[in-house]
Amino acid sequence: MSSDEGAPGGLPLDGELAAVAARMSGLLLSRETVDSVLELIVSLAGTTITAADGAGVTLVDGAGGFVTTCASGPLVREADALQYELGEGPCLAALRECSPQRVDDVAGERRWASWCAAVAGSGLRSVVTAPMVAGDGCHGAIKLYATVPGAFGPADERALVRFADRAAVLVANARAYERAGRFSARFKDTLRDRDLITLAKGFLMGRDGLGEDAAFDRLLALARAGGGSPAEAAAQLVAPAPREG
Repeated sequence: MSSDEGAPGGLPLDGELAAVAARMSGLLLSRETVDSVLELIVSLAGTTITAADGAGVTLVDGAGGFVTTCASGPLVREADALQYELGEGPCLAALRECSPQRVDDVAGERRWASWCAAVAGSGLRSVVTAPMVAGDGCHGAIKLYATVPGAFGPADERALVRFADRAAVLVANARAYERAGRFSARFKDTLRDRDLITLAKGFLMGRDGLGEDAAFDRLLALARAGGGSPAEAAAQLVAPAPREG
């Protein structure tokens, strides 16, 4: 039986969650921070929607694959693993279609027939899942599983969508932080390599009386001979000579 009857209009701590999400929308968050807050949100979703026997999050990784995080128990991990293996199921549909999905009873569900048949033996009977959608796409999905049919109704689905919206803000900002960090590191490496090459060209021009183009050609030849990059050859060329004794 679904928990629609008497469902509250708002979520417990909904005001606090909204305020946290608003503050976090302008921040760059660490992965550790997001993992901790995702665990909190999943825990709140599981306790708010009392029919749930398991809760978790599926995140889309940088390569487009799927990984389960914050799984509350083996029921979630096993059901998710079967979705990833078979390439079908309500959570994957939520991700692909960017829309919530609900299964009232896997025994009578005609969508995702292979997955429903596979999980029937585990005791799982009903599911509700909502995508975590931010401005730049769908980052994952929150899902709740239950061992009785008809455990979730429209009110539960709406509540889970609101939890997923909060989680999406966190994940989107964490990924922005990671991208910014990677860009910053690459930019610093590029500047360092450029400076090394400029310094090495100047060294060759002064030592061997070469023009700038000839000095660069000499540096390229040194790189090919050493099996490294021009920047590596430049670093070796301008490195201080070791002191004797």
